[in-house]
Amino acid sequence: MTAKSPLTIYLAAPRGFCAGVVRAIRVVEMAIEKWGAPVYVRHEIVHNKFVVDGLKAKGAIFVEELTDCPDDRPVIFSAHGVPKSVPAAATAREMIWVDATCPLVSKVHIEAERHSANGLQMVMIGHDGHPETIGTMGQLPEGEVLLVETPDDVAGLQVRDPEQLAYITQTTLSIDDTADIVDALKARFPAIVGPHKEDICYATTNRQHAVKAIAPKADAILVIGAPNSSNSRRLVEVGAAAGCDYSQLVERAANIDWRALDGITSVGLTAGASAPEVLMDEVIDAFRDRYDVTVELVETAQENIEFKVPRVLRT
Repeated sequence: MTAKSPLTIYLAAPRGFCAGVVRAIRVVEMAIEKWGAPVYVRHEIVHNKFVVDGLKAKGAIFVEELTDCPDDRPVIFSAHGVPKSVPAAATAREMIWVDATCPLVSKVHIEAERHSANGLQMVMIGHDGHPETIGTMGQLPEGEVLLVETPDDVAGLQVRDPEQLAYITQTTLSIDDTADIVDALKARFPAIVGPHKEDICYATTNRQHAVKAIAPKADAILVIGAPNSSNSRRLVEVGAAAGCDYSQLVERAANIDWRALDGITSVGLTAGASAPEVLMDEVIDAFRDRYDVTVELVETAQENIEFKVPRVLRT
């Protein structure tokens, strides 16, 4: 047998599940325990196929719209949040519904409503078509929230009153990219009001800082996460921007392009906020099969935040 080449794995911490994801998954599991199967879930509860498939096996049925749900079974709204029209429609149909929206996303919703009540038009920094963006913009009447994705978008904004503006952000964006857009907004609209506290969530921020710490050391960075996971895709971009030439997203070990990693002596590993640790273990085992692995933990923060599930599931 050929001796395995040595490889150092720089394992980012924090990584993987955040408190909002843990809460959302628990909401589905507790709903099934309380009301029995099936329980309907509008959209993926979180953006991870492994998680969704596991919940399907327990009795969850995932649908795209509320119209796909029967009246007589409970429905759960995903961690990304929903427009106000969705729970209103569920209530009109006398359905049992549970909102699994991450509390940090709900904070942005409340913020938008508060600014709107004070007569301010909102500018949202986010990704067009992302469920969180749709849900947040849907908290206010049409036209009250304007979306920007890049600094260039700011130049084309048509606002009602440049003196009566506030901005909010999607919680899973790149810190650095968002800062550039905020700078552009402040340059064009000096009176614009920002969030009382940063909208980008603690978990997104912490995971990006950890990637920045491992990027200069690693020949490659792999981010375990789903292609439709915004926070996972941002981690890939942060890794590349922080100096790692090969920064890639992989759903699980089977998706790793081993030929592209030929000749490396170090790799940085992290996982998006909706990727379970079992997938990280799978990836590390795949590296152990091919290399003489040394794992070095690179910890830049500690997380001990927990969110309670909705009261309807606790009673």
